[in-house]
Amino acid sequence: MDTAEIVLLLAAAAGAGWIDAVVGGGGLLQLPALLLAGVSPVQALATNKFAAVFGTASAAVTYAGTTKIDRRVALPAGAAAVVFAGLGAASAAAISREVLIPLVMAALVGVAVFVTFRPAFGVHPHGRPRTRARTSAAIAVTGAGIAFYDGIVGPGTGTFLIIAFTVILGMDFVAGSAHSKIVNSCTNLGALLVFGFQGHVLWLLGLAMAVCNMAGAQIGARMALRRGARFVRVVLLCVVAVMVARLGYERFLL
Repeated sequence: MDTAEIVLLLAAAAGAGWIDAVVGGGGLLQLPALLLAGVSPVQALATNKFAAVFGTASAAVTYAGTTKIDRRVALPAGAAAVVFAGLGAASAAAISREVLIPLVMAALVGVAVFVTFRPAFGVHPHGRPRTRARTSAAIAVTGAGIAFYDGIVGPGTGTFLIIAFTVILGMDFVAGSAHSKIVNSCTNLGALLVFGFQGHVLWLLGLAMAVCNMAGAQIGARMALRRGARFVRVVLLCVVAVMVARLGYERFLL
């Protein structure tokens, strides 16, 4: 790997950290960069998780410093996410991407349409009562369902987490993003444990990318907190559009 490729990877890691911190989806930048640099697909997935876990964790700390975190949701969802993301990573080889990717694209399009035609959605908290049923549903959807998906494939995990917290618990996008970073850190950790045990992580490269990912994540988290939910909403729609285009290209044109 030459110097130019390493510089590209470090820049991609910083950009991915920014995107992940604001709304999720940084893997769409970081993962293709690793593949373009000649890293094998499984090593790219593993090294991407290694760099991302540091970025999402640092963003989670920044959000937690200024945003009220509902520990009754975040802690059990995070604990479950480690387990289910690990199960997803271990099951990745058995899942057909040809079947899964169109389903993910349909879900992302649905998210984009819903957010576009509901301009007030996520801008302010809904004020819904935090019932036990809603809390349990949020933990199950984010800590089990979305975490398992992240271990298998991953694109859009942060975005799906934000939408889940916003829809189920009535959070605004900033609060949803804060909670999503905690769970996303745990999904990355769960998948990383499996990939690391299997020997697929490029540790030195991943460490350098992790530093850049953390730098981008800090900038992104602070921008989201400063500019608020409307800014996160715009970035979310842009990232969803890019994700749909990227997955469509991968599924139907490659």
